[in-house]
Amino acid sequence: MGDYTTRLVVGVGGRAGVSVAEVCALIEETLRGAGLTAAAVTALATVESKVGEAGIAGAAERFGVPLVGYPAEQLAAIDVPHPSDTARTAAGTPSVAEAAALATGGELLVPKRRSMAATCAVATAHAHDLRHHGDAEVVDAGSALVDLAVNVRADTPPAWLRERIAASLGDLAAYPDGRAARAAVAARHGLPVERVLLTAGAAEAFVLIARALGAVRPVVVHPQFTEPEAALRDAGHRVERVVLRAADGFRLDPAAVPEDADLVVVGNPTNPTSVLHPAATLAALARPGRILVVDEAFMDAVPGEREALAGRTDVPGLVVLRSLTKTWGLAGLRIGYVLAEPEVIAKLAAAQPLWPVSTPALVAAEACVAPAALAEAEEAARRIAVDRAHLVAGLAEFDEVTVVGAAEGPFVLIQVVGAAEVRTRLRALGFAVRRGDTFPGLDRSWLRLAVRDRVTTGRLLQALDHALALAAH
Repeated sequence: MGDYTTRLVVGVGGRAGVSVAEVCALIEETLRGAGLTAAAVTALATVESKVGEAGIAGAAERFGVPLVGYPAEQLAAIDVPHPSDTARTAAGTPSVAEAAALATGGELLVPKRRSMAATCAVATAHAHDLRHHGDAEVVDAGSALVDLAVNVRADTPPAWLRERIAASLGDLAAYPDGRAARAAVAARHGLPVERVLLTAGAAEAFVLIARALGAVRPVVVHPQFTEPEAALRDAGHRVERVVLRAADGFRLDPAAVPEDADLVVVGNPTNPTSVLHPAATLAALARPGRILVVDEAFMDAVPGEREALAGRTDVPGLVVLRSLTKTWGLAGLRIGYVLAEPEVIAKLAAAQPLWPVSTPALVAAEACVAPAALAEAEEAARRIAVDRAHLVAGLAEFDEVTVVGAAEGPFVLIQVVGAAEVRTRLRALGFAVRRGDTFPGLDRSWLRLAVRDRVTTGRLLQALDHALALAAH
């Protein structure tokens, strides 16, 4: 897991001619007063027009950290607790220090502090543990917990798929040959093979996209699966976030995405919100010179794959990611694929190691896109929709629980009074659920529940009733 929340960014503003000594003294006093250490500071940040200010640049040098400058218009779009008309007039943003500290998406620890000619504020470098995933909720629990934290379909892989995979083990002495699987995926989506890349799950695809496509201004739409942002940050990118609001049902307005973003990442249906965005809304994000990444890892759990963009060739810059691990229970095998323009596929393929997908995974890919498998997946999607409706109806009986948005994926996002304590009590009662506070845009009041059969859901609802009653006392 990451330790992003231990790292600090200090936002700094200052009048012309402010001294290095004054800036350093203000930062040191602010950190000391908050019980923070200078060793945790990873960067000083300010508005671009102040990057050349000797006192601010010198302070970054003394602290031994980089000085990051942000455009005034970017900082002006960040909500700050202490806006100032004076700062807005002078620098184009209502608070240089607070906005610059918050620009990496962290949480403000120390609001604006002032000296005669300088201001500073301190925020965490990142607000959320982007490396936390649902499997962490059950990894050491064995079979002691009913797993509602991971979104892999229950009772998978099916026997026929296990048999196909087992039969491939006799071929392990030979190097993997992905041609048949790639052709099968291409045929499944009506595409030429040049538009298909097989990957070791969608997670590998995010790393390839981050490293191979040369993005300058990447934007990730949140709340969503955190691995795309983590991969971009690991590749050295400064990632901007468009955070959707619960009050809007986590719906996306294309106008919220900066016009000059050259890489945009969005999930559909989105994990963890379970919102299914209209295909037309996502297609409206396409621009010349922009890569539009749509993560459709859960699309095969949507009956009829409504709003899917996979197979579309009329959307410029479109990159669609698919995973076969969720519906077919192959998380341990790692298999997925990318659909994109041939030029993009070539760049991604050039960044892959040799033989990135194993022979058993290739056999599984070919099997899972066959007509009989697609029919089975469709039936499973329809069953999930019925089971999800049963879960949502049961949750509606609790005054303390709110289901935001119309869930369309194999999971439901809920807001719960006392969620952290409820999650702990559910665990004691035998149910593992996914905490929501590691997703940007969510906090400790959110939980994600995987959709399971009616019997399991009935037991969960009983346990939730018990957990809420205990939490109220």
